[in-house]
Amino acid sequence: MALAWLLAVAASAGASTGGAPTPSGSPPPPGSPVGAPAAAPGAGTLSLLAAETAPHKSFYFGYRYPRLYYTIASSQPLNDIRIDVVNTTGEVVQSFYREDVAPNVPNRVRWDGTTALGKPAPNGRYSFRVGPQAAAPTARKATATTTLSLAFSFYGYAFPVHGNHEFSMGAGRFGAPRSGHVHQGQDVMAECGTPLVAARGGKVQYAGFQAAAGNYVVIDGKGTPDDFMYAHLAEPSPLHTGDTVRTGQPLGIVGETGDATACHLHFEMWGAPGWYEGGSPFDPLSELEKWDAYS
Repeated sequence: MALAWLLAVAASAGASTGGAPTPSGSPPPPGSPVGAPAAAPGAGTLSLLAAETAPHKSFYFGYRYPRLYYTIASSQPLNDIRIDVVNTTGEVVQSFYREDVAPNVPNRVRWDGTTALGKPAPNGRYSFRVGPQAAAPTARKATATTTLSLAFSFYGYAFPVHGNHEFSMGAGRFGAPRSGHVHQGQDVMAECGTPLVAARGGKVQYAGFQAAAGNYVVIDGKGTPDDFMYAHLAEPSPLHTGDTVRTGQPLGIVGETGDATACHLHFEMWGAPGWYEGGSPFDPLSELEKWDAYS
């Protein structure tokens, strides 16, 4: 009997994000196990009765992994299926194998944003694709009225300022002269009290106060060689040295503590081996502009 793939159906991206609702939120469940192909895979003629992806925007190491809720219909009582994560060119970046899946029973799979090689997936649009483990021709959704939502956006970084802002292109630029040194970051002007979130999750390397930086936080970015520094927070961050932080997780609010003359975020990025560990700061503006465009 011919076995049919169930095509991913594109859906417009929603406005929800993969960030944490609160800095003290519980860690998310881990990604689903990928499983392994069945020794002798079998399945009936498959179709999708329901498929819903949430959220429609997620971040690597964020609080809300991309999740697919799905229900199959089949001509057989038990089915060996495969759920692929595919990019816009149709390339499979990760696969999940499930055995003895029954029709008319809701199921779920959660992708942690890593590829089959264990690397963070690139920024872009992705879709879940459900089908039998054996290759087969394409099939349609269960009925003409079945609504499928399988597509989502996935990003490695979140823009750190959640509110109206502008980039300082004068004294706030990276490399701008200072008394006895140069400016080591990029200033993002915003009203005091504007929420700030982690551009990349990881481990809090330091959280404290310094005369020039004011209240500040340094995060060792997960899966990257880079450290991320946020300064002039209005209040001490609720995060502490050693905490695990997720991409998009709140870390404080914009302020003007320390050596600051206006409300803004001073943002630094440091290459390996890291912030004041032998690494060097580099101009983060191009990265901030990219994150700002999609966040």
